[in-house]
Amino acid sequence: MALYTNTVTVKGYLGKDAETFATKNQKTAVVLSLATKSGYKDQRTNEWVNRTEWHRIVAFGKPADYAKGLKKGDYVEVEGELRSTEYEKEVGRGKSKVKVTFRDKEVRANTVKKLAGPAKGENLDAGVPTDRSSSVGWDADPITEEDAA
Repeated sequence: MALYTNTVTVKGYLGKDAETFATKNQKTAVVLSLATKSGYKDQRTNEWVNRTEWHRIVAFGKPADYAKGLKKGDYVEVEGELRSTEYEKEVGRGKSKVKVTFRDKEVRANTVKKLAGPAKGENLDAGVPTDRSSSVGWDADPITEEDAA
């Protein structure tokens, strides 16, 4: 049994085409912008409240080779390790400048899979499946242009 684990699985829609870069060592890196949605029913208004969360996905090696062909709107599942980066930045002007520490999070992909999306006309009931026996396509509504902006 492992003492520590850091494994994250996210499934959702890409907000833009995969971006490919070369590292200093001339290795391929691919960055994906993946949107996931969650929601709840507001007890006061009896309406669904949806929340879109954007995830930065970075892939190297074989996962990058696969991911570089992905396009905006593709439904994908990524498994990897959650990583954080800390950096300082000066905020403000003149004498009122202050150093602020920021923390960015990203998922370093171990696997990237393109999935079949939900069938047209499926009743997703605000992102909540009516039939949980299917494992593909039930987690989120498609991301629209407004969401991706």
